[in-house]
Amino acid sequence: MSMNEKQEKFAQNYILHRNATEAAKAAGYAAESAYNQGYRLLQNQEVKERIDELEQSLETNVDVITEIEKQYEYAKANGHTNSAIKALELLSRVRGARSDKEIDMSPEGLETNIVEGLKILGKKKVKDLVNKCEFT
Repeated sequence: MSMNEKQEKFAQNYILHRNATEAAKAAGYAAESAYNQGYRLLQNQEVKERIDELEQSLETNVDVITEIEKQYEYAKANGHTNSAIKALELLSRVRGARSDKEIDMSPEGLETNIVEGLKILGKKKVKDLVNKCEFT
């Protein structure tokens, strides 16, 4: 049995969103059933194999980087914080960026990473987080 078009779209969207519900919606499944469909699709061996195959091919397909960058910009511009973070994670894997072991732990490096993260979260969320810190 081969995958149908919706299953293929789900696999493609799953590697972009890393969220089964969002991938199911993007693949055309009804919003009301997207959570259940996403879960079910991730249990399907063919779909799991296709996701693995797509992830492996990402490393060699430069056009995918452009698409992921577009997804990141869209998510960032529309306040979809989790999707923006997932896109950045995927970009770092695809580009072969530094691994977690190579994070710049110098004060300057940490500050740069924090600033990048704050930009992704947006002004309102950052203000909320600062208020939680109860700085005087």
